[in-house]
Amino acid sequence: MKIIPRFVAVLPPALAFALGVISAPVAEAAEKQLHKVQDTVLYDGPRFYSAFPSVVRRPDGEILVAFRRAPDRKSLGEKTNNHVDPNSYLVAMRSRDGAKTWSPTPELLYAHPLGGSQDPCLLQLTDGDLLCLSYLWTFVRPDGIPNLKPPVFQNYPGSFFSGGYIVRSSDGGASWKGPFSPLAIPQEKYLSPFGDPLPAYNRGAAIEGRDGRLFWAVAANHQISPRRTSVHLLTSSDRGQTWTYSAPIAEDAKASFNETSMYETPKGDLLAFLRTEDLGDQACIARSTDGGKTFQPWQPMGFKGHPLHALRLPDNRVLLTYGYRHKPYGIRARVLNAECTDFATAPEMVLRDDGGTTDLGYPWSAMIDDNRVIVVYYFNRENGRRHIAASILELR
Repeated sequence: MKIIPRFVAVLPPALAFALGVISAPVAEAAEKQLHKVQDTVLYDGPRFYSAFPSVVRRPDGEILVAFRRAPDRKSLGEKTNNHVDPNSYLVAMRSRDGAKTWSPTPELLYAHPLGGSQDPCLLQLTDGDLLCLSYLWTFVRPDGIPNLKPPVFQNYPGSFFSGGYIVRSSDGGASWKGPFSPLAIPQEKYLSPFGDPLPAYNRGAAIEGRDGRLFWAVAANHQISPRRTSVHLLTSSDRGQTWTYSAPIAEDAKASFNETSMYETPKGDLLAFLRTEDLGDQACIARSTDGGKTFQPWQPMGFKGHPLHALRLPDNRVLLTYGYRHKPYGIRARVLNAECTDFATAPEMVLRDDGGTTDLGYPWSAMIDDNRVIVVYYFNRENGRRHIAASILELR
């Protein structure tokens, strides 16, 4: 068989950026480049504040998006919206035609009986089950607040953190069982408003590893004054029924880490993509080369943005997406090599730069098919209503 050599034209990084193309290192043959095809609005409810989505592709090809929806308090005459609300519920939308059309209205995924839910983080298991990992704010009237057992964490007057919970579906999200409370890790200093240790919690992607274990990075308030949060790894060997503490991922005396997404490389390294506080919004990474028993020291990746989500592309490269809460506000991305070692040099792509304020972001992505990706996030234009939007990308 005669092999015909292929000649590859390589764009300079600045030109690739201007054209909206993510370039990747050139091997023996040309790698497909990722192009943005379109932006679209998935849901924009006129009386709702919608935010913090996640997305998975079901085994039958259906695209499932979950997000947190609460009343738009401004439409009720209030001064502002908050990221916690007593009427915040988890809802979902579906596309059965490759993200071309969506459910006409969101369906209720879960409404917790004890408070407002936050950030539904979907995990599609290889056996077909779905997990949704979320966390809870419980609202206490003024006469009850002095009677709470300290220490408790109050977001704004009357809203107290109650920690994480999990719901599970075995029928594609038509029904959900739970809530199930994960373990409380000893590093967490706060109690729930009910006086119990806080169940583990996080916003970010948990993963199912190639050995069948689940890996979940959870946050902990390990210091109260000044408040500092750290990130720790939990594992599950029974598909999320029970969890075991594995190792600290990132902790620092002067900075905080939270909202972390996990990723497993083809070689088997576990990566934690970390949101930071008090580091100038620096995106950070921590790596484990021993299956999550230990993590190497965290390190900055050389760019700003949060939180981050990692998606494996068909050629084993990794699409890393993140919100950008600096002018111009929007959504950005990079394509990393298979082992994610080139994070400092991988070119950045601007998916959106037309956001109205910093109140946007939290991207999460999934493959639509072998050549297309959907990146979902919440967004606002000119400080308008917060809504769920998406960018469709194509490999070609």
